[in-house]
Order: sequence, then structure tokens, then C-alpha cells
Amino acid sequence: MKTGNGQISDPADKTVLIVEDDEAIMDFMCFLVEAEGFVVEKAFDGEQGLWKAENLAPDIILLDLMLPKCGGFDILKELQAGDKIAIPVVIITGAASEFSKEAALRKEPNVRGFMRKPVSVPALTALLHQILNTKKA
Repeated sequence: MKTGNGQISDPADKTVLIVEDDEAIMDFMCFLVEAEGFVVEKAFDGEQGLWKAENLAPDIILLDLMLPKCGGFDILKELQAGDKIAIPVVIITGAASEFSKEAALRKEPNVRGFMRKPVSVPALTALLHQILNTKKA
């Protein structure tokens, strides 16, 4: 989480949970996030993502909305109902049907960003560093 004193944190001290069911996209996002110096945790479905969010307390979650077993919307609601509401979430989706919900999703208390697939590498990495108050490794 962001340091309370405004100091820049080391990305190596921050864990990014990526919840994505597409293996190629997961590999790409892991490569990007690790190249920025962050620690990565992976979840390939909603149930695993929710379990890791609740038990590993990542510093941020990159969340696909269209997931097997438990969708991204369900994960958002579960996090808001529990003590993990402070974990920032960046929604990453390729489903055109979800784009119309972007404005509503941005109003959710734990949503800090919304990106469309394919993600812009500079935009994603800049957003991660901004939210986590880190500097590129």
C-alpha cells in the first residue's frame, strides 16, 4: 500500500495480483509487471483470485472481468464487503459489453483504473507506479 509519509517505495516491496484467465495475456502482463520490478502473484480464475486477494493481501489487483468460477464483478463486491476494500483494483477487460459499465465501475471505492485490452504498456506501467507510489526499477 502507499506509504503514509509520501516517500517513494521500491517496486520489489510491492505485490501485484493479476487475475486473468487467458494464458497468453497473463504471460504478457506478468512480463510487464516483473520488468518494472514488482512481485507478481497469478490467479487464472475468480475463485483463486478472490482467495489470493483475501489471504495474500496484495498491494494492487489487475482484474479481468470475464473469469471462470467467479466473475470480476463478484470479486469487487466481495472485496468491498470485507476488510480488503483498501486494495486498489485496476479493471482490465476486452469485453465490449463491459465498456458501457466503465463509468459505473470507476465509482466503486476500490477501483483506481480501467483499461481496455490490449493494454497500453506505458499507460499500465505508469498507472502501477502512480497508484503504488513507486519508481521504475
